[in-house]
Amino acid sequence: MSNSLYRFGQLLCRCFFRLFFRVQILGKENIPASGGVLLCCNHIHNFDPPLLGAFIKRQTRYMAKAELFEVPILKTLITKVGAFPIRRGMSDRQALRTGLKLLKDGEVIGIFPEGTRSKTGELGEGLAGVGFFALRSDAAVVPCAITGSYKPFSTVKLIYGKPLDLTSFKESRASAEEVTKKIMAGIQNLLNEYKN
Repeated sequence: MSNSLYRFGQLLCRCFFRLFFRVQILGKENIPASGGVLLCCNHIHNFDPPLLGAFIKRQTRYMAKAELFEVPILKTLITKVGAFPIRRGMSDRQALRTGLKLLKDGEVIGIFPEGTRSKTGELGEGLAGVGFFALRSDAAVVPCAITGSYKPFSTVKLIYGKPLDLTSFKESRASAEEVTKKIMAGIQNLLNEYKN
């Protein structure tokens, strides 16, 4: 799915980030050009979702908290740019089904496995939903890391890592929790390597 509103939003986001921060984007070549992709990123700020998708060619879809879809104008806008709702704090089967269908249809989904922003900047525990998506789809799982503080004119780095090889986990029928731990370790490795 790609539309002019999303592309316009991307352009605005790129201008914003380049104007107010020294943005460094690394590893874009690690994102497959086609097929389902799961971008799995740490979460330190409200700017993380637009940053994650602003500088790549493919459209990124996001799960957004259901409360945002209760605001009429906002609901229209975020729906048009490809977001879909998830009820936090519970198992939302509809959101899981929607995400799985998007991945099987070859879409890119940006996901923040911690489920909420980190108050300390340290990576927290991941929720099992990301492992579910990884196990139940053939999507490439790309760990991502954002470092920096989003202070005006400071350096913010976004790193797209190499897709994780989850073959052994699928063959051994590992649990979603085990796969989530593997994904979180991939994110942590990037954070360790590219600390500002």
